[in-house]
Amino acid sequence: MKTYLLIWFSSNGASPSDVNRSLMSMGFKPIQGAYDYVYDWGNNVDLDEILRFGDKVHLSLHDTGTMFKIETINGANE
Repeated sequence: MKTYLLIWFSSNGASPSDVNRSLMSMGFKPIQGAYDYVYDWGNNVDLDEILRFGDKVHLSLHDTGTMFKIETINGANE
């Protein structure tokens, strides 16, 4: 499974490079296309774990002035 992340930046918030460092330290990889980052779970993951990971993303981006969207997809359905 993979979790895709889309980020909206604010000119009043953290710089894109600071946000990038934070997300990469969580295991996200930057990508080009419809989403900005991907996290590869490597296998199936349950909903509770996805929600806990979403909470970590939320905490990591707190006070950065960003908004985000997360979408987790089973690799077979991509």
